[in-house]
Amino acid sequence: MKVTQIPFQKTGFFSKTMLDYLEQKETIQPFYNNFPNISGFQNQIEEKKNSFDVESRFILADALKNQYKNIEFSNETSENIERLKLKNTFTITTGHQLNLFTGPLYFLYKIISVINLSEELSEKFPEHNFVPVFWMATEDHDFDEINYFNFDGKKVLWNREDGGAVGRFSTKGLEDVFEVFSNHLGNSKKAQYLKQLFADGYLKYQNLADATRYIANELFSEFGLVIVDGDDEKLKEMFIPFVKDELEYQTSFKQVTKTIENLEKSYKIQVNPREINLFYLGDDFRERIIFEDGIYKVNNTEITFSKDEILKELKNNPKAFSPNVIMRPLYQEVILPNLCYVGGGGEMAYWLELKEYFEEVEVPFPILLLRNSVQVISEKHQRKLDKLDISLEEMFLNQTELLSKKVVENSNIQLDFDEKIKYLEAQFSDLKEIAKQTDVSFVGAVKAQERKQVKGLENLQKRLLRAEKRRQKDLVARIIELQNQILPNQSLEERQRNFSEYYLEYGASFIQNLKASLRPLQLEFTILEL
Repeated sequence: MKVTQIPFQKTGFFSKTMLDYLEQKETIQPFYNNFPNISGFQNQIEEKKNSFDVESRFILADALKNQYKNIEFSNETSENIERLKLKNTFTITTGHQLNLFTGPLYFLYKIISVINLSEELSEKFPEHNFVPVFWMATEDHDFDEINYFNFDGKKVLWNREDGGAVGRFSTKGLEDVFEVFSNHLGNSKKAQYLKQLFADGYLKYQNLADATRYIANELFSEFGLVIVDGDDEKLKEMFIPFVKDELEYQTSFKQVTKTIENLEKSYKIQVNPREINLFYLGDDFRERIIFEDGIYKVNNTEITFSKDEILKELKNNPKAFSPNVIMRPLYQEVILPNLCYVGGGGEMAYWLELKEYFEEVEVPFPILLLRNSVQVISEKHQRKLDKLDISLEEMFLNQTELLSKKVVENSNIQLDFDEKIKYLEAQFSDLKEIAKQTDVSFVGAVKAQERKQVKGLENLQKRLLRAEKRRQKDLVARIIELQNQILPNQSLEERQRNFSEYYLEYGASFIQNLKASLRPLQLEFTILEL
């Protein structure tokens, strides 16, 4: 195994928002609190310990014990749940949708990031405990985003009727998916493990939340991972004051809208708030709560409430109130003694909209950490890269740019016109000085001629390059094939492939190698050669 770290900027796959955040640019500093470094965590510990009471800790621990009652879990996880009762214990959290069989590879990278960060902080701050947490997005209702995973270039799909919170979905019908997936896997020892993991998760548990908890627990319980289901009555009781505030005053809409007005001057906005950022959750539906003409209405239903009625419903049935993307982060921070949220670029972007909202409701805003990203390179692919003289950084170039670069390097004729263009521009610079001395109106004509000549050279260069690509068609085909294998659909493989492909090849050592390689606070992209 060989590990190489390169800057996120070198991959070309990360947004301006994230790159500016990693560089702590002045334009983005107002939108986050402490930065993910050791001094930032020291500050965050002080802030959080003064805002999270002992009673909340016991409610959290008891709720988690209840959630784990039908599953076997490790001593490490058990001890971490108990530690949550102690005032010197804090969590490091990531979250994800309930994708079928974990979905894309970065499911693993998120969880290993929080595990490794918890271990690193335990070394830096031995007087405190740090618990890695995986937050299951059980209340999501975007079934089309989670009902499949990719295996060996094919989509393994679960077809069923949509409706309601996905965590409550019955696992009925996944027997057919299991049969299809099993046929793809073969009969090796590693394949048998994957089949057993899928079957024990989806064929033995009755709903998607329990099945996902089982699978995540099987993969990571030995590291003390604690898995949280927010669709829990006791946990939602802790959130009642903030839901009441939202229903009565629409605080999130007001504060996030104010933040967006400033954030959008420099960055793309990830999500926009609604006037009420809550859903009403039933057994088979999750619909927005809308306030119109003094009445609270549940969208696409006949359910309505007066103000007194909805506040009474909140008190008696808090589990029916489900936060949307704007309020879910607050819910997490209210019920967990959390220091840091670890997520992808899209998640970080919407968290950056929330700092003023957190300040208004007096909840500490967590540290935001861009999760580890990984590109796995097999020995076979590395040999091909070496043979084609493509470096690890070059591998991430836009395909057109990569082909042009390698064709130029491999050509025995001069294909780079940059020097010729510079020479031409120098000649026209002299002409412009002469024009200024004779007739200023003549300068415009000189500039127009310069643009025409430079454009002509650029077009000649493109035509020559196209001709050379045709002449070197074998090299071009080999580069295209290799890059497409490494970066499927010209995207990072972590967004395309499922962990089962690598488990089938490397077994349990795949997860072990990831854990040994990922360094969350280095804030760099990881290339793992296996």
